[in-house]
Order: sequence, then structure tokens, then C-alpha cells
Amino acid sequence: MQAFPHHYTVAANGSGTGDVELKAGGLPTLRSAPPIQFDGPGDRWSPETLLVAAVGDCVILTFRAVARASGFAWTSLECDVTGTLDRIERTTRFVAFEVRARLRVPAGTDPDRARHLLEKAERGCLISNSLNGPIHLIPVIEVAGEEHAPPAA
Repeated sequence: MQAFPHHYTVAANGSGTGDVELKAGGLPTLRSAPPIQFDGPGDRWSPETLLVAAVGDCVILTFRAVARASGFAWTSLECDVTGTLDRIERTTRFVAFEVRARLRVPAGTDPDRARHLLEKAERGCLISNSLNGPIHLIPVIEVAGEEHAPPAA
């Protein structure tokens, strides 16, 4: 890993109508538009969906690093993320994120250790840590086809 601080540069180009073009060095161009909720077409990535996707992406990449550092074997991780956008005190912002994480691990894996490492990854996610809205992790651990839902609260 490179020393901090890191800098990320993206160019966004748009006009009065149509898509916004998002470009960054060495990456394919993305086109975005408002989501249906803001009268957009609903068939393109929007700033809202990109932000919510970044939470799931970061949780998976952070888990990958945590698992590698811990010598933890795993098969796959799926994160379904729901971001809640609301208007609070005349400001529209994301007020919460729910991360439904399904972690698949080999037979013989301790589901409590798997859950602990997944929670550690969620706490270490730099995107989540950069947001105001709280993150609620709902882990499901599958050990060789057996499902281990979160303990009852």
C-alpha cells in the first residue's frame, strides 16, 4: 500500500440535459443520470447508486484484506446494500445504510470467527467511515451449505 494521503481524481462532464460523463485515468468512462426518484430514466448509475455500491464494494475489499491478514479461508461474500435517503432539517442526505452480507466459508469454519471478521471489515471500511449515516450490518454465514443467521437481538 502507498503512504497516505491518497488522492483520487475524477472528471465529471455534463450539460443542461442528458447523461453526465465520469472519467478517471486508466478507467472506462461511466455515464450517470438522476435516479427515477429524481425524475431520471432509471437505467443508468446515479450518484446515489454509486455511493451505495461503494459501501458494498468497500466492505468486500476490506473483508478480503482482513481475512488475508488473519489467515482466514472463505469462498465468497455478497453484500446487498440499501441506502436510505431522507430530508432532515431542510437537508437531503443519506441517513442510514443496511448491509446484508452473506459470507460463504468452507466446512469446519467457526461461524462466530467468520462473523467477527466480517464485523471487523465493516468497521474498517473507509467508505463507511467517511459517511454520516450509520451502517447496520446483517451478517449471514453459510458453512458448507448450512446457514448461520445473526444471533437474536
